[in-house]
Amino acid sequence: MNKPILSKQAFWDVDMNSIDYTKNALYVIEKVIDRGSFEDFKSIRNFYGDNKIRKEIVNANWIGDKEIYFCCSVFKLEPTDFKCYIKKQLNPQLWVY
Repeated sequence: MNKPILSKQAFWDVDMNSIDYTKNALYVIEKVIDRGSFEDFKSIRNFYGDNKIRKEIVNANWIGDKEIYFCCSVFKLEPTDFKCYIKKQLNPQLWVY
């Protein structure tokens, strides 16, 4: 399987050639959804498929609220499905105002 074609927008801090896209799927998906371009998003959808992204993204350690609601819309999820959303609700000091 070929690796997805992604911009450096979300991966400015890593060597993209060293990423194992299968083993580190959550890392890649989380970075693209939180900081990537829409083209990056389309690329990971083609690479992983909606079911894999849906399964992985709910376990993200951190994505912003806009990104959570975007994923809810695209993947038919609820905010409470996201580990990071629950974590923010239980720890209000994590909210950035």
